[in-house]
Amino acid sequence: MKRYLSSKRAQTLIEKFRRARILVVGDLIMDHFIWGKVRRISPEAPVPVVEVTSESIMLGGSANVVNNIHSLGGRSLVTGVIGSDGDGKKLVSILKDKGIPTDGLVVDHKRPTTIKTRVIAHNQQVVRFDREMRDKIGPEATARVLRYIKKAVKSSDIVVISDYAKGLITPYLMEETNSLCMDLGIPVAVDPKVEHLDYYKKVTIVTPNNLEASQASGVEIGDDESLHRAGEVLFGRLGCQALLITRGEHGMSLFEPGSETHIPTVAQEVFDVSGAGDTVISTLALALASGASFREAAMLANFAAGVVVGKIGTATVTPEELYNAAGAGLKVRLPQ
Repeated sequence: MKRYLSSKRAQTLIEKFRRARILVVGDLIMDHFIWGKVRRISPEAPVPVVEVTSESIMLGGSANVVNNIHSLGGRSLVTGVIGSDGDGKKLVSILKDKGIPTDGLVVDHKRPTTIKTRVIAHNQQVVRFDREMRDKIGPEATARVLRYIKKAVKSSDIVVISDYAKGLITPYLMEETNSLCMDLGIPVAVDPKVEHLDYYKKVTIVTPNNLEASQASGVEIGDDESLHRAGEVLFGRLGCQALLITRGEHGMSLFEPGSETHIPTVAQEVFDVSGAGDTVISTLALALASGASFREAAMLANFAAGVVVGKIGTATVTPEELYNAAGAGLKVRLPQ
């Protein structure tokens, strides 16, 4: 007997998103986009000359996870570190305009707010440059973040760790957070960085992409057999309840004790993968907080990713878009 994620079940879960409360812990980033056109090559060097037509500022990193949760109708709390600069003030202002609480944001006067600037011409990224400090945050900022976590987690359904390796996620912070969540029975979902993989032991679910899974496992993923080996290595190393490897045009692969579920991609066109991992972890967390199984949550995350990669820039997904995408993939088979 096979089980399916039906249209009715998808709708029920998506409707429950608005009652879910997610605590997001991670590296807060501002995404700056410079849009333009290329008509010539510079006479000074063999590089394109971009004629700027517009600029935009968007939430990035863990702030984009929060933005995705908000766009999908969920409620979120967020903690992380920003600088006392204009970019930090802008990030706070955007969150407040969306009605997202900002009392968990810690200002560190010694650090800049991380900002990534991408130059886009004819829907193609020409170059990206980052302004950031990647050193571990200091003990005072760590203590303030942990105090907020200990308060906010009590009213949260799930905790998301959004690790961009910008200094917030340390072994101590991760151990304290996961220990607290285990004591309270609250799931922890992690969007990881390879260099921090051992920080995430015993969390609920980890969502590396294909390259991260290859690097972390030491197995070059090129076919189903190597994917299976990589999944087994990571699953055993982490001791988590589930592992979701996102595989771009090949979809996603979910590993649970004794089972693997391979979910084909549903993306029709791919314009920009910026922030797709944020959309995946956001949708996955909302679905799990709404009572979905790991398989159902992975299915919905896959549908959401298929929507967001068809947009330019750090994009989000609405409940209507997600439901329509799920509807287009009705009767997707989930093996027992």
